Amino acid sequence: RCVASDIIGLVPSPDARVLDYGCGEALEAQRVAKHCGLLMLHDAAPAVLGGLAARHAGNDRISVLDRESVAALEPGSLDLIVINSVAQYIPKPDFEGLLASLAPKLKAGGRLITGDILPDGLSPLTDARALLGFGFQGGFFLPAVVGLFRTFFSEYRKIRGALGLTHYQEAEMLALIERAGLQAARLPRNLGHNQARMTFVGVKAG
Repeated sequence: RCVASDIIGLVPSPDARVLDYGCGEALEAQRVAKHCGLLMLHDAAPAVLGGLAARHAGNDRISVLDRESVAALEPGSLDLIVINSVAQYIPKPDFEGLLASLAPKLKAGGRLITGDILPDGLSPLTDARALLGFGFQGGFFLPAVVGLFRTFFSEYRKIRGALGLTHYQEAEMLALIERAGLQAARLPRNLGHNQARMTFVGVKAG
């Protein structure tokens, strides 16, 4: 809900065409879609895409896109692209290629948001403290503790430890967005609850 509210705040107009790239389960998509002309959802996992398509069938404000459909989007057709909590899971050259492929699909003045970027030196303990603080404020502290406990003993933690996550310096991410042909800036706050992470915007010149 927190991330969805932040995305809603970025939607430029009620008729905006918005792409949420790497959307995951997108549990608040219907709420976001009420503020858009069309909300397009894409995730790399086929099972997630199938679930999204079934959940939002019949909603003419939501379109679920596979990889080929994203690639086929017309240049200059989107007002807003959101790529949240994606960059840390893919190598830097692949993420730069992703930005380069998506940037031309923005209208003049359109914005590309890259959120939840991990800065160099960010510790997993900092992430844990952010989650626990958010849980305390939101009234779900104990479930947050249980979730962290389960994660500690899960395959995710082992995979994360083996493969690592991709981190960026602020200047590095700004330069990457600029190379995609967009005017880059860091936003004052990150999407979602963890303000130890970063969110950036790239604007297509008009």
